[in-house]
Amino acid sequence: MMRAPLVLTALTLPLLALAGPALAQDVAQATTAKAGGASVTSPDGSIRVTVTTDGDGRPYYSVTRNGKPLILPSRMGFMLGDAPKLERGFAIESQSVTSADSTWEQPWGEWQKVRDRHTQLRVRLKETTALGRVMDVVFRVFDDGFGFRYELPAPADGKPTRIIEELTEFSLASDGTAWWTPAGEWNRYEYPYNKTPVSRMTQAHTPVTMKLADGTHVAFHEAALVDYAGMWLRRVEGTRFRAALSPSSQGAAVVREGAFTTPWRTLRVADNAAKLYMSQLELNLNEPNKLGDVSWFKPSKYVGVWWEMHLDAATWGTGERLGAKTENVKRYIDFAARNGFRGVLVEGWNVGWDGNWFDNGDGWDFDKPVAQFDMAALSAYAKKKGVHIVGHHETGGGAGQYEAQSDDAYRYAAANGIEVVKTGYVTDAGQIDRVWADGRVTQEWHDGQYMARHHLNIVKTAAKYKVAVNPHEPIKDTGLRRTYPNWVSREGARGQEYNAWGEPKNPPEHEANLFFTRMLAGPFDFTPGVLSLTGKGGTPFMSTLAKQLAQYIVLYSPIQMAADLPENYAKYPGAFQFIKDVAVDWTDTRVLNGEVGEYVTVARKAKGTGEWFLGAVTDGTARTTAVKLDFLDPGKTYEAQIYRDGAGADYRTDQRHAIVIEKKRVKAGDALSIWMGPGGGAAVRFVAK
Repeated sequence: MMRAPLVLTALTLPLLALAGPALAQDVAQATTAKAGGASVTSPDGSIRVTVTTDGDGRPYYSVTRNGKPLILPSRMGFMLGDAPKLERGFAIESQSVTSADSTWEQPWGEWQKVRDRHTQLRVRLKETTALGRVMDVVFRVFDDGFGFRYELPAPADGKPTRIIEELTEFSLASDGTAWWTPAGEWNRYEYPYNKTPVSRMTQAHTPVTMKLADGTHVAFHEAALVDYAGMWLRRVEGTRFRAALSPSSQGAAVVREGAFTTPWRTLRVADNAAKLYMSQLELNLNEPNKLGDVSWFKPSKYVGVWWEMHLDAATWGTGERLGAKTENVKRYIDFAARNGFRGVLVEGWNVGWDGNWFDNGDGWDFDKPVAQFDMAALSAYAKKKGVHIVGHHETGGGAGQYEAQSDDAYRYAAANGIEVVKTGYVTDAGQIDRVWADGRVTQEWHDGQYMARHHLNIVKTAAKYKVAVNPHEPIKDTGLRRTYPNWVSREGARGQEYNAWGEPKNPPEHEANLFFTRMLAGPFDFTPGVLSLTGKGGTPFMSTLAKQLAQYIVLYSPIQMAADLPENYAKYPGAFQFIKDVAVDWTDTRVLNGEVGEYVTVARKAKGTGEWFLGAVTDGTARTTAVKLDFLDPGKTYEAQIYRDGAGADYRTDQRHAIVIEKKRVKAGDALSIWMGPGGGAAVRFVAK
């Protein structure tokens, strides 16, 4: 076996010097070359990625973990629309390995500081045919997973590259259990989670989480989705999958000019579910902050004129039942000011809600309020109360029409003290309106290349006016919040509103599913904290009262809504106190235990106060979780303010509101035993004394 030379770049040399000779030697040993092959290991040596070509010159990669196969040889390449495919006749022309070990800081997030420690293998593949085309494949390997992407040069003929589909495969070495939602269906990302054998999956949105036969947990996703189609995970046969690209009306899924890179295809790997969540792999694969100082965005909680519309107690359209009437919005502003909430979301304030707005973007105007809503007066009133309005821009799927108005829309928002805008794209999947330069309108998917461009354009426009963005019916999160930190949250799964509509409600295992699947992508504006536990017509939730409080810790977002009606919070002042107290921005996060779709316990340390908060949820099964308080700061005594399911608490009965609120003195090294009823949970605030 012949060792390949270590290639040290100008960037790598200082990193190696800082890391010391031990890491430099590790990196030197991390790459080997065989006839037509190259490999690299993670910094701790546990994960090895190998790139080879077969007898026909097809490039493959394979992955082992702790010496055991994880990903069997899997194809790489592309089907192109107006050129021969990039798939065979390749040889490895060159390879290089570099390393990095640095720590960077988030302006807001689940962790204030993030360590990026990886080794990187760059392989140049060149066709041995007369075409002589090249493509680089870059692997970054971390101790808890890896990501890889393609880097393609500009075509010699100067034409755009038209990608019909990727040939990228992921051939798992074993079967297991998968938790996933279907991709390519009408309801975008908003489906309950399927739990099936890996070998029985069809086509799924990412993140997809799996527990393999030997207990290894993996999660497929992607990072840095920029100017490219979103990836669906399609099972080909057995446990072999392919990267399927969200379609486009332009025929090719992706059309790019000049040289470009694809998003990273990522795989988190861990021994258990708790460690899977603790990975920051996708964040590390995104570029650093491009906006500079974003201190103008303040993580916060908000209330809103929202839930009453979902209960059919008010309307979005104008008339007697309009929720966004000036006097009603003042009521919410007063409620927010009394209880320490920073924002008041108002939906239905602008022109466009009357008539058939679903799947119709023609009538919206994002700087023109309806006559019943006085923006100038309400903005001034909110400012006097120390509150701001959270804007809402529903597009009815009219992305093209919205983008044309976006500069005016965000200038107007900023002029009225609006710090955050919630956008919406309510239409069936595949029905987004794209407006071409010649006036043609075609239909696109919510996660196609066009929408990847669109969302980033909106985020950049909003940043120009120092406004943050929270899209609903969005494109999935792939870590771009690192690069554009005003992209603060989004929807992209079944949120709380499904509990308002009757059937189908969110099942009791929903939060425990979300934590280990959707939440691996990033913040979720789930709209928690509905203490009434009832939807339209009084239909009950599959949740206890304590679980609604736990959602604030379990389902992370730097903006958290207190979604219920003010009058319902008045009915449950004890539980409401936790919602007022809970933090939204964190310096540290620890997943203490959990199993996908069954239960989870997570602790987070609040930025600024140093308080710790704990949230735990269970599925439809009652259980007791024993939690060691090792995360608490040593040498301090804390008052644990505990909100837990009371005796007999059960989402299936009239005891779903049973709750115990108590206080205990605790310190690091102590333990808490927490009982959760069916569909239940617990929330704890730890205050140093």
